[in-house]
Amino acid sequence: MKRLQRDAVILSMVENLRAKGSWCGETHIQKAIYFVQELFNVPLEFEFVLYKHGPYSFDLCDELTAMRAYVLLRLQLQPDPYGPSFIPGKGSKLLRKLYPKTLKKYDPMVKFVADKFGEKGVAELERLATALYVTREINTDNSVESRAQCIHKLKPHVSLDEARDAVKVVDTLILSLKN
Repeated sequence: MKRLQRDAVILSMVENLRAKGSWCGETHIQKAIYFVQELFNVPLEFEFVLYKHGPYSFDLCDELTAMRAYVLLRLQLQPDPYGPSFIPGKGSKLLRKLYPKTLKKYDPMVKFVADKFGEKGVAELERLATALYVTREINTDNSVESRAQCIHKLKPHVSLDEARDAVKVVDTLILSLKN
């Protein structure tokens, strides 16, 4: 996928997250893009690593900064202690006009992820994205219990019960996509 096509998908995700009530901070975008890329194999080609708050892409962080520089996105300040939200910038309408086929192709996937995760807070997004990461990237016996223990070991602040719940949600999500 070309860079501006990828930016159009990111912009669509921001718009859809906001429509679903998301605060739309960077963590929200990071996790939503991770889910759309990993669940649906959308070829955004961001490399994600397990980081402080779950899967994180330094390249996506750089791309969000570039999108701000090109006025495709802008930051909207929030009252303390919250960080800024991303909102569409002045160039966003032009980008939408340039890539209607790309947007139409990936719209169902973007909307699905925004519907499922738009209203979730950062802590829950961290647990769910980490559950998907462990399920896809870490060699376990694939049981709920072994993946939950792996999550808890990687993220001690996530209780075993929270980890189990996150794994079950991710499993249900994956299963729903197969049907």
